[in-house]
Amino acid sequence: MTAAESAIHFIESGSSEAPRRIAAIAREPVGRKPKICVVWLCGYRSEMTGTKAVMLEAYALSLGLGFIRFDYSGHGQSSGHYSDGTISIWLEDALAVLKALSGKRRLILVGSSMGGWIALRVIEELRKAGNSKRLAGLVLIAPAPDFTSELIEPALTDKERTALEEKGYFEEPSEYSPEPNRYTRALIEDGRSNRVMTGVIETGCPVHILQGMKDPDVPYRHALKIMEKIVGDDAILTLIRDGDHRLSRPEDLERICSAVSGMSQTA
Repeated sequence: MTAAESAIHFIESGSSEAPRRIAAIAREPVGRKPKICVVWLCGYRSEMTGTKAVMLEAYALSLGLGFIRFDYSGHGQSSGHYSDGTISIWLEDALAVLKALSGKRRLILVGSSMGGWIALRVIEELRKAGNSKRLAGLVLIAPAPDFTSELIEPALTDKERTALEEKGYFEEPSEYSPEPNRYTRALIEDGRSNRVMTGVIETGCPVHILQGMKDPDVPYRHALKIMEKIVGDDAILTLIRDGDHRLSRPEDLERICSAVSGMSQTA
């Protein structure tokens, strides 16, 4: 166990009657109180101990930035099972972590896959609360906003629709785990009320999207759709011709670090 992992915070999220226990790590450069904090938002069934999160944490600290990473409920070291989660629940987890650990620092949100959807919803909530000036940047890695309605629902088979109706979920093999992915009716229905691609996307901060063109999970055309909806912002889309969904190769990690570094310098 690393020093960071031995200093895990457990934060309560949700109702006081049935709180969820969210595991989170917040780090700062030694001897410094940074004004900017990078926040890592994981993908579906991913954990805060993943390669990209740990690598980016070390890089952020080397730049003199703070860093926060955490597990949604049902993921990693947090309580619950992922199949009980929804976008609304995981958004609530993210906001609870930010409230507890980020202070008043400006934020660079880095969302991977589903984490990109959560990041965009976090931005909407910050804007509603009048805190949009806290946003210093947004980096989206193979982002999957609205994936339930844009990617899953249109591709449902008759068998999967029947399973959703009768059992409340359907399963499909996962390339990243021996256990299948379980998608619930609650997740899909809740996803409809959390859509961010129904109109323009206003972040009020620089945006950099990194997307592999050989991504089997999120087609690169989805990233093009996101770019078309971003208005009034400094937005960059980097298409990586041979990149997959994970974007965890050394050259991919370098691109992610470069995006965060650029935003930290202009914030």
